[in-house]
Amino acid sequence: MEAVVKKQYQIDFGAVLSEVHVFAPATVANMICGFDILGFAVDYPGDEVQMFRVPEPGVRIRSIKGDEGRLPVDPERNTVSACVKMLLAHLGIENEIGVEIDLIKHMPIGSGLGSSSASTVAGLFAINSLLGNPLTKAELLPFCVEGERLACGHGHADNVAPALMGGITLVRGYDPLDVIKLPVPEELYAGIVFPKVDVPTRDARQLIKEKVYLRDAVTQWGNIAGLVAGLYEKDYALISRSMHDVLIEPTRAILIPEFYAMKDIALQEGALSFGISGSGPSVVAISKGKEIAERAATAIQEHLTRSEIESFKYVSSVNIDGPKIINK
Repeated sequence: MEAVVKKQYQIDFGAVLSEVHVFAPATVANMICGFDILGFAVDYPGDEVQMFRVPEPGVRIRSIKGDEGRLPVDPERNTVSACVKMLLAHLGIENEIGVEIDLIKHMPIGSGLGSSSASTVAGLFAINSLLGNPLTKAELLPFCVEGERLACGHGHADNVAPALMGGITLVRGYDPLDVIKLPVPEELYAGIVFPKVDVPTRDARQLIKEKVYLRDAVTQWGNIAGLVAGLYEKDYALISRSMHDVLIEPTRAILIPEFYAMKDIALQEGALSFGISGSGPSVVAISKGKEIAERAATAIQEHLTRSEIESFKYVSSVNIDGPKIINK
């Protein structure tokens, strides 16, 4: 794990909460043209973590709901508990406090919406809140990245950064980790459709070429720079013509049935751009205004139904807050 500056943390055990309930959002990684460096959070779906302080030291998974039995309850192998253990070790209190965790999944695993990211962020935000917030979000981020490394073998931040920080984030560099929050135009919406087909993240990454043509790299750099400029200027036309992917989409689209038909539908409905969310199979119609995002997502879902492919639909603005404590 990237080195986190060690400092003295004062934990008042008398003030530690007895329990906390946290929601962390799903994310759209890559933002079409920004592979591994861009992403944004959405309002829904997301995952929840309920964390309880218990007398016996250690970290345990009490229950997992919504995962169809696919996630490990072993605290060393589950990304939520493993990252909580890392954080407690960093604080030097792993033998002084005990917590039990209920994980509630609200999105499909392997959906391309940052499922593992949302769980990890929820868990780390929960333990930090339980302890009285000894770490800032920036200090929590490297632990979130480790969760991604455990989940898929690659410690990328394009999901966990927006899930933790909220809004749109740019990962300027990984060595050291350097994340910048970008402006969010208020009318930017996402119409997300998750086709129920299996595209494992590890498989999707293996398809990516190790070498690219310089002319394609130059095109992609221009698109990323144009997108960032468009966000700052709130220039939706510039955002639209910048969000094109010439490096990753042509290969990954092969794994997603009806991809180019869905893209045509989204653009015909007025979306600014259309592409793959993360490693897929979820796709996203990025739009100006909720109405267009809703219309595009609905038309795509209707097309998938005619093609006998089951799907889920989500329409959301950009979530600028990230994780939050909820009361139930």
